[in-house]
Amino acid sequence: MNKEWLTPEELAQETGYSRQTVNKWIKRENWTTTPKPGVQGGKARLIHIDERVRGFIQSTRNLNEPSATYNAQQNSLPALLLSSVQQMTIPEQDQLTALLLREGIQGLLVRLGISEE
Repeated sequence: MNKEWLTPEELAQETGYSRQTVNKWIKRENWTTTPKPGVQGGKARLIHIDERVRGFIQSTRNLNEPSATYNAQQNSLPALLLSSVQQMTIPEQDQLTALLLREGIQGLLVRLGISEE
């Protein structure tokens, strides 16, 4: 969201939610709006995309994603680990990589309470 002002329709397109949902958020969250220039009737408006709006949209990011199903086969630890890593976000993968590089497998096992140290 690079623009400072968006219509409910534009915000709906950018977030994947419906225009009606965006309009409910406007009222419930008391977002700053202004009438859209050149449109008569008073219903068309622009939403000020400030930090409150950005924060709210970010907090609802996962609500619009379909739920995932997880299936693991018995005795398939390498496949389970690979699948788990593939489902991580890039920042999560980077953090896991840094942990493994910094502490190694032994350090990871100690953190998990699996090692004897």
